[in-house]
Amino acid sequence: MNTVTKRAYVLLGIIIAFMVGIGILAGSFFVNGDIWATSRYNGHLYSAGQITNAGKILDRNGVVLAQSVDGKRVYNRSRSIRISTLHAVGDTYGYIAYGAHSLCRDKLTGYSFVNGIYDLIKTGEGSDVKLTIDAELCKTAYNALNGKKGAVGVYNYKTGEIICMVSSMSYDPENKPDDIETNEKYEAVYVNRLLNGVFTPGSVFKTVTAACAIENIPDINSRTFNCTGAYKTPQGGEVICNNTHGKIDFQTALTKSCNSAFAQLGIELGNKKLTETAEKMGFGKSFNVSGVKTSPSRIDLKEAVEIDTGWAAIGQYTTLVNPLNFMMIAGCIASGGSTPTPYFVQEALTEITGNLSTNSLLNESTANTLKTMMRNNVINNYGDSRFPGMEFGGKTGTAQISGEKSHAWFFGFSCAEDFPYAIVVVSENSGGGSEIAVPIASKVMKELKNSL
Repeated sequence: MNTVTKRAYVLLGIIIAFMVGIGILAGSFFVNGDIWATSRYNGHLYSAGQITNAGKILDRNGVVLAQSVDGKRVYNRSRSIRISTLHAVGDTYGYIAYGAHSLCRDKLTGYSFVNGIYDLIKTGEGSDVKLTIDAELCKTAYNALNGKKGAVGVYNYKTGEIICMVSSMSYDPENKPDDIETNEKYEAVYVNRLLNGVFTPGSVFKTVTAACAIENIPDINSRTFNCTGAYKTPQGGEVICNNTHGKIDFQTALTKSCNSAFAQLGIELGNKKLTETAEKMGFGKSFNVSGVKTSPSRIDLKEAVEIDTGWAAIGQYTTLVNPLNFMMIAGCIASGGSTPTPYFVQEALTEITGNLSTNSLLNESTANTLKTMMRNNVINNYGDSRFPGMEFGGKTGTAQISGEKSHAWFFGFSCAEDFPYAIVVVSENSGGGSEIAVPIASKVMKELKNSL
C-alpha cells in the first residue's frame, strides 16, 4: 500500500470520527438542549439562583399565580393564594421540586429545539402554563386546615383534573421566613404532602379490608359480629375498639368503624389476601401526576403475626398511605373501579406526561358494593347535610400516633352525575376524623359545588 493510499485512509478515518462526533453532539443537543438552555447559569433566565424571566402560571380560571414583571418574578397579590398554591406553582429557587416552575421550566421559558430561548430574549416573555387547580378553592382548603400540617386534594374522577392541591405547612414566597430551615413548624415544608407524603391511615384503611372481605368471603353480607369493646384474637392478643357496638352486621361495622369486626376480618382473611388487595388498590405503586412520581403507599405483612394482622386491618401496625392514592381509590369506588391518573398541569399536559392512563384499582362489583356502603356512612353517620346535593359517600380515619395526637382523615366522593369529584383530607396530629377532617371536607366541597 503506497503512502498516498495510507494517507487517504487516515483522512477518511478522521472524517468518519468527525461525523460521528457531530452526530453525538447533535443527539445530545436534541436530548439535553432544553436542560442546557434553561440551566441556572443562563443569565437571561436566572439571577442569583432565582428564575426571573418566564411566562405566566395561571389557575384554571385564568387567575395569575406567578409572572415576570420588569425582570423579577412576582406572585399573586393575595397572600392567602400565594401560600395555598405554592406547592402547585413552585418557588423561584427550585426547592419545591415538583411545582410548575420546575416541572414546566422549558415551557415557561418558551424553549424550542430550533430557536432555543430566542423568543424570550427578544420579548422578555416565555410561554404561559395553565394549571387545573382553582386558586380560591385551594385558599379555602388551606385555611380550613387551620395551621395544621396536612393535605387536601380534590379531583374530577372522570377527567383526572386536580381542582384542589394543598399541602400544609406552606409559606409566603414573597416573604420567606428567616427561620424556615430551623423552625420545627416548617418541617418538610418543601414536600408536597398530597403527592409525596405517607401517613398512618387509621380507619380509612378499613375500606381496603372491606374490599378484601367482599371478594373473598362469600357470606360477608350475612355475617354478624359481636363487639364487646375489644377483639380477643385466638392466640390471646387484643385489639381495642373505639366503642362497644354489640351485635352488628358488615355494613354497620363500617359505618360505626368497629375495630373489633375489622380486626376479626383481617385475621380471617390473612396476610397474603390483605396484601394482594392493597396492592391491587395501588399500594406499592407510584403514579405519574404531571411528571411527578408520587410516593407509594406501603404495606408489609411478611413478618406480621396474628395480632399484627388485626391491627393492620384497621389501618395501624406499620402501614403507611399516600393521600393521592386514597383520593384515587375514592374516585374508583365512585366510577365503577377505574379512574384516569390525576394531573394538575393543563395546557402542558401532553408534553409532560403524554396520554393519560386509566387505573383499574377495583373490580366493578366490589366498587359498587363499597359505593353503597360509603354512601350509607354519610347518610347514617356523618350527615348528608354536610354535603348538600352531592349524594356523598365517604369514610373517616383516626390514626393513632405513638406519643402524639392522632392524624384525622376523610376520603369520599360525590355520586351525582353532574358533580364527579372525590376528595381526601389528612390533618396531622389533630384528633378525630369525624370532628376534624369531615368539617374540612364539607367546607371545600360546598365551595366547589357553589362555584360551578
